[in-house]
Amino acid sequence: MKGRRLFFGFYFLGIFGMYIASAQDLDPRAYIRIPIKTTTLIAGAGYSFGNVVTDPSIAIKNVKADVQVASVGVARSFKLAGLTAQAMAVLPYSWARATGEVNQQNQKVTRAGFADARMRVSVLFLGAPAVTMEEFKKTPPAKTILGASINIVAPTGQFFSDKLINLGTNRWGFRPELALSQHVGKKWLLDVYTGVWLFTENKHFYPGESVRGQEPMGAFQAHISYTIKPNFWVAYDATFYTGGASTVDGIKNDDRQSNFRGGFTAVFPTGKFSSLKFAFSKGAIVRVGQDFTSFSLGWQRTWFKMK
Repeated sequence: MKGRRLFFGFYFLGIFGMYIASAQDLDPRAYIRIPIKTTTLIAGAGYSFGNVVTDPSIAIKNVKADVQVASVGVARSFKLAGLTAQAMAVLPYSWARATGEVNQQNQKVTRAGFADARMRVSVLFLGAPAVTMEEFKKTPPAKTILGASINIVAPTGQFFSDKLINLGTNRWGFRPELALSQHVGKKWLLDVYTGVWLFTENKHFYPGESVRGQEPMGAFQAHISYTIKPNFWVAYDATFYTGGASTVDGIKNDDRQSNFRGGFTAVFPTGKFSSLKFAFSKGAIVRVGQDFTSFSLGWQRTWFKMK
């Protein structure tokens, strides 16, 4: 029973925090061991505000934005070649307000609509053989887990080719990632992820006939979390992302990123199979990109099939 309760503490909201699709993700405990045939409903809300350094190729400067996001998603674990795998899909809806200077004139714009949907498929290839919940309770947890995933951002968000600011990106994004999850004693867990974002072209970039491309962007995460009680844990989060210089109609922009973000996460139980999560992050060192502060609150409910 103790091992089962400890599993709940690690799993609840371990996959949360991924509903904002960007290189700046902060996802502690995203590669924990779980039983197969587990279904999770995810709901969350986020608020971000701050300065945005826009693409140098467009005539809008000193942007300040407030963005609210509400998201709903579902995740399902399954057996893949004898290994534990999980598929997840999340759909966000956003409300955004931005101000900036266009030709030295202050302008204001608001947007409301769907943002780009996000999907993720992960596989744990060391330390997490595929087992049912009944088998899971009898299997001691591994100290080390190695995993991999592919994150996909689909161009489902609201996009106007003749507008400077949009909720969607009108392109696909893919991030293959490798991960290590290491228990340190009974209470501490260290997570380290490394991946790279790959982007397709936006062939309808402003003012509608331009082609915008973006170079690959490396993304690195590190998390150290502490289990206070089986269903109650906290984490310090950090991410570094670099690269991603853009081109417009073949002309390269001076917007290569080299940025660091830090934050923390806290997860609280709200029932035997549900939890509530609070997360905060802030840009610590920002060269080019989005220098913003972000808060999120989320809830998830999990269902298990014993056999």
